[in-house]
Parts: sequence; structure tokens; C-alpha cells
Amino acid sequence: QVQLVESGGGMVQPGGSLRLSCVASGRIYRINTMGWYRQAPGKQRELVADITSGGTRSGMTNYADSVKGRFTISRDNANKNTVYLQMNSLKPEDTAVYSCNAKNYVDSYIRVGNYWGQGTQVTVSS
Repeated sequence: QVQLVESGGGMVQPGGSLRLSCVASGRIYRINTMGWYRQAPGKQRELVADITSGGTRSGMTNYADSVKGRFTISRDNANKNTVYLQMNSLKPEDTAVYSCNAKNYVDSYIRVGNYWGQGTQVTVSS
């Protein structure tokens, strides 16, 4: 099992910044992808950004088109099981519950686990 603990949500004005953190504990495989999804009221959950560690896709990142150039996902250099989502130039449409996600893989592409944090609210409003 994997446990994910998120922090850093809150309320910010348009144009502001927030940084989300997610710490994973438990059985994290050498090859894993950690990232953030979000769900706004009345909308489906969507991938915001993720980053892979280990395997042939190590270091690869993915971003939703709507956040490219504004959000940056990264891993802590000292603790690879910690990921950050730096969110700049926030817009009201970024308002959502943001959930940390972790996936374990074998052989880079065979997923053997999918885990979720409890979510943290991000509200962008003037």
C-alpha cells in the first residue's frame, strides 16, 4: 500500500501563486509516476501534471494544455517520493480539488498499483 499526504492548497487571487506538496510513503516501486489531478464542480477529473521516476521514462513529465507554461511539477532531490506542483499565474478556472496520485510500474509500462490522496482545495478568486 501507498499513502499520500498533500499540503499547500488554499485561496489566492487571480495571477497569484501556490505550491502543492505530496509526500508518498509505503511501498513505492523504483519505477513510479506521481502527479496531480483536479476536479472542478460539475466536471470530470483531469490530469494536471505528472512526473515519472525510474525506467525508460525516467524524468518525463506530462502537463495538461491548460496549465503549460504556468505550472511546474518537480520531485524533491533529497526525497524522490515527494513531488511539488508550483502553480503560477493562477486563473479562476484553476479552481478545483487537487488530488495527488501515485502509480507503481514494473518494466516501465506495466502498472501494478494506483493510489490517491484525499485532495486539497485550490480556490482562485478576487
